[in-house]
Formats: sequence, C-alpha cells, structure tokens
Amino acid sequence: MDYSIDHNRIQQFGSLEFIARQVVEGFIVGLHKSPFHGFSVEFAEHRLYNTGESIKHIDWKLYGRTDKLFVKRYEEETNLRCQIVIDVSSSMYFPVKDKISIDNPNKITFSAYSAAALIYLLKKQRDAFGLSLFSDHVEKHTPARSSSTHQKYIYSEMEKLLRPIPATSKKTTSATEALHEIAENIHKRSLVIIFSDMLDTSASPDELFSALQHLRHNKHEVILFHVVDKTKEIDFDYDNRPYKFVDMETGQELKLTPNEVRDSYRKISSDYKNELKMKCGQYRIDFVEADINQGLEQVLLPYLLKREKLY
Repeated sequence: MDYSIDHNRIQQFGSLEFIARQVVEGFIVGLHKSPFHGFSVEFAEHRLYNTGESIKHIDWKLYGRTDKLFVKRYEEETNLRCQIVIDVSSSMYFPVKDKISIDNPNKITFSAYSAAALIYLLKKQRDAFGLSLFSDHVEKHTPARSSSTHQKYIYSEMEKLLRPIPATSKKTTSATEALHEIAENIHKRSLVIIFSDMLDTSASPDELFSALQHLRHNKHEVILFHVVDKTKEIDFDYDNRPYKFVDMETGQELKLTPNEVRDSYRKISSDYKNELKMKCGQYRIDFVEADINQGLEQVLLPYLLKREKLY
C-alpha cells in the first residue's frame, strides 16, 4: 500500500499529536486504495451490517460511497477500553543514533509514535484509553478515560519518551513483575496492547509467559507488539570486523567479530521468538513482530482487525 505520508514534512512540527493525526489520516487514505477498500474506518458511527438484522439503521449514503453495508452504531456499542503498555527499559533505546525521528526510529520512538497513533484512533472511535510504562517496575499507570484532557496528558507523557536516554541511565527490564502488577490494576475488561522487546533476563521464560497468561486470565484481550530492529537484533547484519557490543541495561561490554557468532546468535534469537509466538498462540494472545524499520502500518492494521473482531 502507498500511504503517501510525508514524514519529513510533518516531523519538523515536533508535535506527537500532530504527527499521530497525519499518520492515521494517511493510513486511512491508504486503506481506501488497498484491498481493504470499504473496511470500517467510520469508527464510532458505524459497524458492518450483519445478515438477518433489521435494515432500519443502514447508512445508505455510506453504502453509496463504499459499496458495503454499514449500520449506525450507538454510544453503548463503542465502550471499548484499551490499556497501552510500553516497555521503557534501556534496551528499548536501541539502536543508538545521532538523530532519531519517525523515519529513523529506535525501539522506544517507534513504540511512542505507534501508541500515539492508536490513541488518536481510540479517541476518534470514542473509546477509553490508559497508559502504563514499565522498566524494572511500573513507572506510570493511568486508568482508561476518553476525554480530550486525558488524551493530551498521555501525549505529554509520551513526548518524554522521544528524548535521548542519559548515558548514565541504566534501566533494567522486569516485564514479569510489571505485567502481573498491571494485570491487577486493570479492573475492567480491556484490550491490552503491549510494546516491548521482551528482553527480561530477571526471570525465566516460563515466568514471563505466566505474566502474559495473567492478563488473559483476567479476561483481557491482548496484542503483543514484539518491537525489534530486525536487521540488527534478529538477522545480526553487521560487517565482518571487530565490534564492541555494550549491554544497554547493565553496561557489560563484549568484543567480538560478528561472523564468529552470527549463526549461533540467529538460532538462539529465532528459537526465543518462536517460543514466545507459540506461547502467545496457546494463550490466545495476538503476537505481532513489529520491525522498527517497516513503518506504523504494521501496528495500525492489526489493531483495526482486532477491534472489528471484538464487535
């Protein structure tokens, strides 16, 4: 799909809210030009017509534009609650770059822009949204609300994530404990959307999977966006020369030549990703690998498809 979003033009304005709006509106234009033409992007006002129900509320004008049958949706049908959860540990600030932007993101920037776009969609759909940030503990947790004031507050909090992390800052990951805590703090059934690289060395894989299962046990729907720089973190695509690799969370350094470990590294990272994906499948959690170099559409479309299934 060609979404025709001039990222370089909108980046200069620097406003997360403005960029989110431009990205979403460009994405919607792209949907109309794609095989998803006619997809329900009228949001809160409409839903797809179900065969056999009354035709009383069909929007015939919208049918004329889309050649699809939609019925008018009422406020009580749009009470989705969404909790957006972002991993803000130091590993999410990989890769370290001189200039970070929506076109040249690291993992945390990609997550912040993606979350901002989702919040814009949620607000447009009259849904409630909350924000949780975690590293080795839950740093922030706001309940889900749908007001414009709440939206602006969350955007202001996420603006902080776009700043470079101080060189002296070392925030480790404890996704296991944080997700358990977040699960307990979400008191009403919600759609929980997680942005994380899932690099939690403080717990075993089984303990991490148990925390994900806790969210499902509490009847929440869950989408896990596994945020990675695929070229560097999965394919391990580095030149064959000596490198010094530094653990962003502990500061530990390792000197090596990539060719010496590439095959074994790829196998270990692939095995972990496949296990994570398999466990998510078992728990009926939507697992989406989100490559930071492939744009925000890979986040927006799975969200819209998930929301459509919920209604």
